[in-house]
Order: sequence, then structure tokens, then C-alpha cells
Amino acid sequence: QVQLVESGGGLVQPGGSLKLSCAASGTIFSISTMAWYRQAPGNERELVARITNSGSTMYLDSVKGRFTISRDNAKNTVYLQMNTLKPDDTAVYYCNTWKFGNPYWGQGTQVTVSS
Repeated sequence: QVQLVESGGGLVQPGGSLKLSCAASGTIFSISTMAWYRQAPGNERELVARITNSGSTMYLDSVKGRFTISRDNAKNTVYLQMNTLKPDDTAVYYCNTWKFGNPYWGQGTQVTVSS
């Protein structure tokens, strides 16, 4: 059973920073592609960033240069460093991976950017 547990969300002022963490179990983390998605009220869930087992990354255009995805295979953990946060970044952020053709999601962590 794959389990993903996110942490690190919260309330931050515009221009501030947060670092999200996602601890994974039940999968061979080192060979897994890991991703962060987000969903704001009334919007569809969107891919924010993804990192492959080799460390290749991709980002949503609106977060390029502000967000950084990274992974620590020794800790089975993927991170999302978010800098220069904007109100439009407000959403529930979800960790994601795939195993045997099935998607797995964490419970989500709320990020609110507001003054």
C-alpha cells in the first residue's frame, strides 16, 4: 500500500516562503517519479512540479523561477520549496506518484498566501 504524507503548509504573506515535504512509503521511492499538484477552490487540480528518478524536473510556467522540487532518496521524501509566494498560489497542495499504472495521492496540505 502506497502512502504519501504531506506537511509544511500554512499561512504566509505575499512574498514569503514555505517548504512542503512529502514522505512516501510502500513504493520503491528511488525509481519513482514524484510530483506536486495543487487545487484551488473552483479550479481543476493542476500539475505544479515533477521530478523523475534521475532528477529531471519540470514546472508549471507560473511557478518557474520561484518553486524548486527536490528529493532525498535516503529519506523517501520529496520537497517543494516555494519562494516569492503570491495570492494566486493559494491552494491545497497534493503529493503524487504512480505504481503499477495506478495514481496515489496524499491527503493534501493547505497553503494560503494572504496579507
